Amino acid sequence: MQAEAYSNVRNNLKSFMKKVNDDADAIIITSRNGEDNSVLMSQDEYDNLIENAYLRSSKANVDHIMKSWAELKAGKGKEHSWE
Repeated sequence: MQAEAYSNVRNNLKSFMKKVNDDADAIIITSRNGEDNSVLMSQDEYDNLIENAYLRSSKANVDHIMKSWAELKAGKGKEHSWE
């Protein structure tokens, strides 16, 4: 993850937006005082981060996912139609 000064990002925002989308990586936007640093990332990466945080938000959910994964690896998976 690279860091860029706020003024550089401000002056080149479009190119940095393209970069985070093309590279699937975030950029740390640094401020002079270091207290207002922020992160620029693609919406896809953000959505993925939020979804993963939700999926891991409770022990019961993690246990269910792990049990389901083990069943799938053991050949006990079932195919379902989405129709």
